[in-house]
Amino acid sequence: MGPHSGPMETTETFAGLVRAEFTPKTTYLNTASNGLLPARTVAALHEAALLRAHGRPLAPLYEDVEACRAAYARLAGVPATRVAAGASVAAHTGVIAASLPAGAEVLTVEDDFTSVLNPFHVRGDLNVRTVPLERVAESVRPGTALVALSAAQSADGRIADLAAVREAAREHGARTYVDFSQSAGWLPMDAAAYDFTATVSFKFLVGPHGAAFLTVPDDFGGLTPVLSGWVAGEVPWASCYGPVAELARSARRFDITHALFTYAGLRRSLELIEEIGVPVLHEHAAGLADRFRAGLAGLGHEPVPAPGSAVVSVPGLGGRQPELSRAGIEVSDRAGNLRAAFHLYNTSADVDRLLDALSG
Repeated sequence: MGPHSGPMETTETFAGLVRAEFTPKTTYLNTASNGLLPARTVAALHEAALLRAHGRPLAPLYEDVEACRAAYARLAGVPATRVAAGASVAAHTGVIAASLPAGAEVLTVEDDFTSVLNPFHVRGDLNVRTVPLERVAESVRPGTALVALSAAQSADGRIADLAAVREAAREHGARTYVDFSQSAGWLPMDAAAYDFTATVSFKFLVGPHGAAFLTVPDDFGGLTPVLSGWVAGEVPWASCYGPVAELARSARRFDITHALFTYAGLRRSLELIEEIGVPVLHEHAAGLADRFRAGLAGLGHEPVPAPGSAVVSVPGLGGRQPELSRAGIEVSDRAGNLRAAFHLYNTSADVDRLLDALSG
């Protein structure tokens, strides 16, 4: 199967592909922190390193960057000309923060992930307003310049009502910035519906660390490429010395110097996500999360309400993370909550093993 072959058609094909690509040595339920690397990605990382070790031309690695840009654009539902390839969500947020005039109001979510918040705070001259997730849409008001939030909350998996936020922002003339880091790869997304979006590569996109994507409007939404270097030039190799004569006419003007090995591996990870198909991944991961929620109810535990999410957070159980890890079950401890995240390589047996361990 190639990257354009469409989603999986049979359960057997899905299970066989997963077995071929993933060989976890633990019951791994921690994709909200880091996704497992597919075998094809590990092989590509090794091959990329050998190019350097053997002194061979690195041109194929630059081709990998563009292949990743195109693959991510397909997943995000935007043209590749609207996708910038960078290194972190925080850096992308910083570019957006730098574009705002002094005194501009930025509406944010209480306890959202730092990378989507902190650059607005460190400016020191912006009016950063924070509200609970369920009140974001109703809190947009005349004078709100930007609404910034995660599609799925890192701490507990709660999914934002993005349609309501988008409508409220449109009504009041505010721009929107959505971080898809905790949902890209299992939750269908439409980046074209928002002014700006960002995503990291190393969670549910099952890629290596060191890559992140930014999507911008066709007119760039008033952003200045304050982090641009030679790769942001319309002709990069002619932009190595002195000021860049002409910035790229696409979102590539917001690129940050690429971690080439990362993109070599990420290309294969994104191919895998496309081969299986996000709708299939959504059904699989959300179904396992629902199985876990049902089992928790039987044990007398009530998770944070997050219907439809592949991430489940259970108050009061975070302290059991070390003992679970010693037992070969990997989850997270987030602010005292046990956080379990389900993805393509997980099975009902993984869910049941975690429930059995918690019952003990």
